Amino acid sequence: MSRILIIDDEEDLVTLLKDSLESRGHIVSVAYDGESGVRKAQEQPDLIILDVMMPGINGYEVCRKIRDVVLCPVIFLSAKQSEADKIKGLALGGDDYIVKPFSLKELLARIDAHLRREKRAIFLNNSNKRILISFGRLSVDLKSRQVMIDGDVVPLTKKEFDIVELLSLHPGQVFSKEQIYEKVWGYDAEGDCSTVTEHVKNIRAKLAEFDSNTEYISTVWGIGYRFNKIM
Repeated sequence: MSRILIIDDEEDLVTLLKDSLESRGHIVSVAYDGESGVRKAQEQPDLIILDVMMPGINGYEVCRKIRDVVLCPVIFLSAKQSEADKIKGLALGGDDYIVKPFSLKELLARIDAHLRREKRAIFLNNSNKRILISFGRLSVDLKSRQVMIDGDVVPLTKKEFDIVELLSLHPGQVFSKEQIYEKVWGYDAEGDCSTVTEHVKNIRAKLAEFDSNTEYISTVWGIGYRFNKIM
């Protein structure tokens, strides 16, 4: 049983999705506009189904507003079919993008897949913040600020760990070099985002020394980097 939030202004579609998900044992909440969706997302659901075209705040803006504080998978639903629209949705923090009209069976299967991935080993402290995140053989310990593969500590610098922390807290989300630089180095830092490329290169090399068969960080050409969801 998972808590799922649907943000969509098409009431008939919302009713269909809500009934289908509840029949599978999920707890479903709904919002019919972007503003309400942003508020309800603060309740930290396990997955969000998010329409792109809505009055007021559209789905892209909703995702932009919630992504730094809401870590669950976000599945975009949209009648927009262009590659540019899909890339935009993924770059803003979406984990999946499904074009309307869609197969209900396919959507339900994708929801199940994302929820299964989210059940990887994640431990919480009393502040309800993640302490240990596991991706296959790799673990990120946010309390001790260590990255381990099969229990062996990968020797990362402070900035390298900060990058891994940012990406691993939002697996599947694509961050541009500019976004990574601003979040890790700060808005007032002297320098430019080109340093991110070198840091990611170093991180990959160090991870490969312990696990050369797994690509933990992918390059999304023309956009930036993402941490891969690995079971």
